[in-house]
Amino acid sequence: RREIPCFGTTHADYSRGPVPLTAPLEPEEIEGDYERNTGRAIVGRFAHLSPREAPWVLVSGHGPFCWGATAKEAVFHAVILEEVARLAWLTVALEPAAAALPQLHIDRHFLRKHGPQATYGQGPSGGPYQK
Repeated sequence: RREIPCFGTTHADYSRGPVPLTAPLEPEEIEGDYERNTGRAIVGRFAHLSPREAPWVLVSGHGPFCWGATAKEAVFHAVILEEVARLAWLTVALEPAAAALPQLHIDRHFLRKHGPQATYGQGPSGGPYQK
């Protein structure tokens, strides 16, 4: 179990780093209030991350959770995560020692779509991420 590194710009367009992975639940967390403890694991993983900069998480031993401003956006992020995971799997299969993109490259792609001066795909009405 591991985070999914940001190997390419498809990933960087939607997240500023790896797909985060929660810590595994302890036996008492699994035996107790499992759903609540799963949520706590997600919240704990995001203690120093922005959910706007990583619209997804892998729950250790469970699977992915995705979100967005709307249900449609959450589903969109789930589709993107599936593709990001596929591309990462292929990358590691072809080059086991593949390195993640440098943070500068990741930030360039993420911020051009989601930053305060977003420019990518912006039409006269702004873009889907301009608030």
